[in-house]
Amino acid sequence: MDVKNAFLNEDLSEEVNMQPPLGLSVESSKVCHLRRALYGLKQAPRAWFAKFNSTIFRLGYTASPYDSALFLRRTDKDTILLLLYVDDTIITGDDLSGIQELKDFLSQQFEMKDLGHLNYFLGLEITHSTDGLYITQAKYASDLLSQTGLTDSKTVDTLVELNAHLTPSGGKPLSNPTLYRRLVGSLVYLTVTRPDISYAVHQVSQYLSAPRSTHYVAVLRIL
Repeated sequence: MDVKNAFLNEDLSEEVNMQPPLGLSVESSKVCHLRRALYGLKQAPRAWFAKFNSTIFRLGYTASPYDSALFLRRTDKDTILLLLYVDDTIITGDDLSGIQELKDFLSQQFEMKDLGHLNYFLGLEITHSTDGLYITQAKYASDLLSQTGLTDSKTVDTLVELNAHLTPSGGKPLSNPTLYRRLVGSLVYLTVTRPDISYAVHQVSQYLSAPRSTHYVAVLRIL
């Protein structure tokens, strides 16, 4: 489910003033006192999260001790889970009537849009079948290859070159270390569904502070 205009739902606990927007006629010595958050306001994300917390707690949900954005409600018979990511929510569980109750409750509190079954979320593709859920990052990996111009490159048999040993001083310093860090970060996220590349990714992730040409070649080999 998607929360429309999520950052406009919350009240501000701090006093925040702003210059009047263009077109609003007010005395030159006066400013606008905000009662609710606006997009772009530094306090907006925190205020929205606090608003959502207090709302869902009223329905008997609690925050997970492992992830503050994961909310759950357990009974002796069933469990319902809700994951909040900015203004998107994923709801799952084995209590269908409880899930519908939750969706109805949230729709009464906020302007919501039900997007149906989960198919794509943060680079994860989810396929539903009679056997359960199949999760892949095929599109995420394909986009990564397109960004680096490697879609037509030949594949290799191994992720790490045989007998190769990366060192902090090998090769020349990269002129654009940001690209290296972004690629390594993307590969780390790809290990969610591709644990087989974890060792190779771990090797190149050790040189994020000062990447060199040999490290970049190793990243391209993984790709």
